[in-house]
Amino acid sequence: MNKRNLIPCFLLAAGRGERMRPLTDELPKPLLTIKKKSLLAWHLEALSAAGIKDVVINHAWLGYKIEEALSNGSQFGLNIAYSPETSALETAGGIRKGLPLLNPSDYFLVINGDVFSPNLPIEQILEQVSSLRSMPNQPLAHLLMVPNPVQHPEGDFYLKGSKVTNEPVDQAEKLTFSGIGLYHRDLFKDVELDVPTKLAPLLKRAMADNRVSGEKYTGPWHDVGTPQRLQELNAAHE
Repeated sequence: MNKRNLIPCFLLAAGRGERMRPLTDELPKPLLTIKKKSLLAWHLEALSAAGIKDVVINHAWLGYKIEEALSNGSQFGLNIAYSPETSALETAGGIRKGLPLLNPSDYFLVINGDVFSPNLPIEQILEQVSSLRSMPNQPLAHLLMVPNPVQHPEGDFYLKGSKVTNEPVDQAEKLTFSGIGLYHRDLFKDVELDVPTKLAPLLKRAMADNRVSGEKYTGPWHDVGTPQRLQELNAAHE
């Protein structure tokens, strides 16, 4: 692993998890467990194994429980800082608020706290950083795309080669954005601080400027969106 590619990581953990109620009435969604390990712990162990050191986690609903569970990250060999939100700022707003803590020189990794992707090839994703930096028109995002799951059959964006677009192009495959990606800090430069801001419009604008790349990932990936899905994943991993 090229040391220059060891960028910081932002874990998104501020969602209320409405569809997971009543499980999330007393617990933030990313602390729900699969095989007796929280979703966040799965990510943190994988980040540590890949050599990443610095992690920022945003939180809102019952966020103090996340801080109590994970502390400063030393049990994972990580340095964890927290970006609390009094009310959820959506994905881009949350990242914008946490950027000063993250302090990336350019690129950083972002992972949704409520996806379950054991064996996620983080080192392989980090290897993309060098090539992104070397491109004349540096991409503002590099997205991990996955085959469309049953609950999201229409997908999100089109992937052809390594190019991601919002509009159909010849021989492009429409896939689902995994919630895992590399972002350049400049993607968020126009986002107002403490204003709820969605990520998708920023990505679509960058796609229109031909500044979003991506790759298809066919390994295990699950959006843990409902209590039933959580139950099924626990049953499958017993």
